Amino acid sequence: MKYFYYPGCSLEGTAKEYHISTTSLMKALGAELIEIESWSCCGASAAESVSDLLSYVLPARNLAIAEKMSAETSETLDILVPCSACYLNLKKVTEDIKTNLQLLDTINTVLKEDNLELKNKLQVRHLLDILVNDMDINFFKTEVKHFFEDFSVAPYYGCQCLRPYHVFDNPEKPKSMEPLILATGATIHTWEMGPKCCGASHMSTKPEVGQTLVGNILKSARGADMIITVCPMCQMNLEAFQKKISQACNESFNMTILYLPQFMGMAMGLSEKDIRLDLNLSITKKFKTKYLTMTSKPVMLMTASA
Repeated sequence: MKYFYYPGCSLEGTAKEYHISTTSLMKALGAELIEIESWSCCGASAAESVSDLLSYVLPARNLAIAEKMSAETSETLDILVPCSACYLNLKKVTEDIKTNLQLLDTINTVLKEDNLELKNKLQVRHLLDILVNDMDINFFKTEVKHFFEDFSVAPYYGCQCLRPYHVFDNPEKPKSMEPLILATGATIHTWEMGPKCCGASHMSTKPEVGQTLVGNILKSARGADMIITVCPMCQMNLEAFQKKISQACNESFNMTILYLPQFMGMAMGLSEKDIRLDLNLSITKKFKTKYLTMTSKPVMLMTASA
């Protein structure tokens, strides 16, 4: 397995643990990631409110660079994107220019200033899609060192890796994470919140809306040992606001939130530097104790919350 890799801004900042655990996991699975040279911001959720064209040109620039790298190496590789917002923005460009040639011409007029041209030759894929459809699940099972047999996992997909493009899972009843979780010996927490919105940036702009949505997710996850995510925004909303939501609702929400590659890396016995659990904002003492009881391998969980 070999891919172009677009980490995006969040994975170099607030979601650094997602970047590190993703690259470590893919290496352990035998995949090679080639980071897109001089990549830049895809526009996140802000560009579209400023300029519709900007919301296309920013992700298109990264796609054009990847195509240029592909031409130089004579390798046609898929583009692996861990961040769901980045995935959605890049995917939107590749889909819309298939039927809107005028848009493609306009984008290329702008890209020409950077000596780039987009031809739409490469496929944009989410990390979860690649783990589910490209990875040999039987190989992963043979590499599992620590089995989470007494753990219940709530898989949380969020919106952007599922909608509006129905590529690798059912956006209403997603199941793609389940084989990966079951391969570790863990059980799947029964709930309906996997594809529900966490509020995204509303947590900052309309906190009462965001807190209500996240509170519903956390409440539904009660009984699980952890929630697994594949999106930096979802991860931040679920882990960073638990105390504030608990105070607002007069209820206690205290839940471990992990990225999927962190969880899979733990199962494979990857080192602390490979998964960086110390950067997570919400790892409970209960989870820490249960995990350390499960394995004799020491793992640093210095940020464990009460």
